[in-house]
Amino acid sequence: MGLQEDIKEIKQKLQEQDTKKPKEFKIPFGKRVGAGKKKQNYVTLIKINENSQITFKKVKIVDQTFIEDDVPRLASAGYVLFHKKNPIIILPSWSVEPFSPLVHYNKSLSDGSNSVGYPLLMARMKKEQISSAKPMGNFIKWALGIGLLGIILYAIFFSGG
Repeated sequence: MGLQEDIKEIKQKLQEQDTKKPKEFKIPFGKRVGAGKKKQNYVTLIKINENSQITFKKVKIVDQTFIEDDVPRLASAGYVLFHKKNPIIILPSWSVEPFSPLVHYNKSLSDGSNSVGYPLLMARMKKEQISSAKPMGNFIKWALGIGLLGIILYAIFFSGG
């Protein structure tokens, strides 16, 4: 009986794992920008350091720039992202220019790594896969029609009735 109980316990644990939702990304509390700070042009800065660590910070945008590490950085509207109404700028520490979704999108279009067309492509591939059974050719249709007509005519003329 111990083996069956173990199997039930394993099944129960697997079902619990399936129902768990993944943790949602949350900006650290002190680094979020409130409504008052938004009006004063503050944003949350996510800085990617050279050692692949990230740090969060509040920075103020003045004349479409902000100062980070004593270096002026660009901060126009194209660089500002939003996470739950919180304005965010993602900045690699080695660059003066923050991450821009528009520039990245256009680059992905030009180098062919964009996923925009994939849903259409996948739908087309699935449609082709489903209809991969080729329809009968015209010759087979004519042969079956003539054969069926022949059987009907034979039944009519040669039936003993």
